[in-house]
Amino acid sequence: MLNLERLRTLDALARLGSVSGAAEGLHVTTSAVSQQMAKLEREVGQQLLTRSGRGVRLTDAGRLLADHAARILAQVELAQSDIEAQRGQVVGEIRLGAFPTAARGLFPSALLALRADHPELRVRTLEVEPEAGIEGVFRGDIDLAVVLDWSNKRLPVPGGLARAELLDDAPDIAMPADHPLAGRDEVGLEEFAEDDWVSWPEGEFCHDWLVFTLRSKGIEPRIAHLAGEHHTQLALIAAGLGVCVTPRLGRGPVPDGVRMVPVRQRMRRHVHAVWRADADRRPSIRAAVEALRRAGAELNDPMG
Repeated sequence: MLNLERLRTLDALARLGSVSGAAEGLHVTTSAVSQQMAKLEREVGQQLLTRSGRGVRLTDAGRLLADHAARILAQVELAQSDIEAQRGQVVGEIRLGAFPTAARGLFPSALLALRADHPELRVRTLEVEPEAGIEGVFRGDIDLAVVLDWSNKRLPVPGGLARAELLDDAPDIAMPADHPLAGRDEVGLEEFAEDDWVSWPEGEFCHDWLVFTLRSKGIEPRIAHLAGEHHTQLALIAAGLGVCVTPRLGRGPVPDGVRMVPVRQRMRRHVHAVWRADADRRPSIRAAVEALRRAGAELNDPMG
């Protein structure tokens, strides 16, 4: 009889490519991964891993069993979804991830609604950047991720995942209050060709978007400062050290000495919920999506 948890370990190894990657994805130690694989090899009576340089790779038997493991685990997820759907109750646990401004702007309202409407549902949350959120959903670390892309730069979503739109978020340009353009009703990105920029850290989706967008306007960006937190970015702007793009979702009080000016070009961050398609029938997933949509609608229409 094949053990489900050991098949889950094999699946993680096949998807993540290393013992350390599987351990990180499963939130266990590398020795625990090695022990599970050794037990699985004894169960099937074949070698599943072989040494390859300083790491390991799957043998032919390992790849064959890994293919079956992926299908078995998908069926288990589908069975759990069907059982929840048949019971029709929003219970159990759901793990939600979101990029920081969505966690700040959407989670408080959405989680309060879930607590009020579904008191038997346990909700766990964490902050996670969009690409890592999609990866976490894909490998089963989280059940649903709130992610973003931009109207001119889409975030790839792999097959096997479902998505739902939550809201569109319009950004502004944050600049020092004494900036020559601070008194304008709106501005164009091309007007900041000679300014220093404050951006997100290199490698993050929004940093790549900023560089791509400015270059599409014929501007080679002068990125002087990198900061992951919007509060830090705005503190740098208040000190007169540059300009930055600041989304409205999750925006807190604007510091003294900073002016927000809308962008003339129609730029939008599209905010989505993403989850595994084989969990589509889980009442807890549907409840979470609905709560997030309501939270987004409240932001778009605060008087509604």
